[in-house]
Amino acid sequence: MTHAHAQHNHGDGHHHHDADSAQAEILELDAEVLAEHTTEIIRWLPLHGDPHQLVDLGSGTGAGAFALLDQFPEAHVTAVDTSPGHLRRLNENACARGVDGHVRTVLANLDDATWPDLGTPDLVWASGSLHHMADPGHALRSVHDLLAPGGLFVVIEMAGLPRFLPRTAPADRPGLEDRVHAVSNRLHGQHLPHRGADWGPMLTAAGFAVEGELIVDVDVRGAGNAAIGQYALGALQRVRGSVAAELDTEDLVALDRLLDADSPHSLLRRDDLVVRTKRSVWAARRA
Repeated sequence: MTHAHAQHNHGDGHHHHDADSAQAEILELDAEVLAEHTTEIIRWLPLHGDPHQLVDLGSGTGAGAFALLDQFPEAHVTAVDTSPGHLRRLNENACARGVDGHVRTVLANLDDATWPDLGTPDLVWASGSLHHMADPGHALRSVHDLLAPGGLFVVIEMAGLPRFLPRTAPADRPGLEDRVHAVSNRLHGQHLPHRGADWGPMLTAAGFAVEGELIVDVDVRGAGNAAIGQYALGALQRVRGSVAAELDTEDLVALDRLLDADSPHSLLRRDDLVVRTKRSVWAARRA
């Protein structure tokens, strides 16, 4: 759901595969750690009866699609993503869960002028994907035209990368995570201008009636949950690549100690990790 989710255009070849598979692992850890919050969001939705035809835009490896099918087992989901690797993994996961008959995958770039045929869904779900789009207004209008009359569009965005460490950590460089976030947010702001946007006015401008807004405070304790250490490690490894050139040298050394799985200072050996973030949700109806 990322912040990390979906609309990414990668180059081809070996690096593409590695980056794809590393991102897929993060998406699946993200889904596992945030599962209860995702269920809470789905139960909150202002639905008129159970939806039957669902579309998951920027589906990644299927966190949203499977959470929706858990709640609406009779439904059918069309999962759309730019990554063949993510969709392959989604199909494997669907088979493992025994829901492959309820899932269709579509490889598409939602920045393209015309979208493939996605049917006439009564619910469209976009978690962590809209802020990646070059022209979100075009995407919102496309969803409006796609939805069945009275259908619901659900937009979920996370407040950037989650926080994992206490502010006093690590002991030799307290506040390290704040400084990493500051650099990351500045760099993201340059090429992801819609990250952190208020989608309400944009949804209204695209012809939707916004029927509900929800802010979910995420605060998941890491003690005894190995997935959270892996999630923190994967998320901060990804961000390291973009912030390394701009971080203070001592901060980079401290970050690398946390990211070294063999170090006694590794994130994987800490018992004070948490996942702290906010998820903002908009539920908008096609009038």
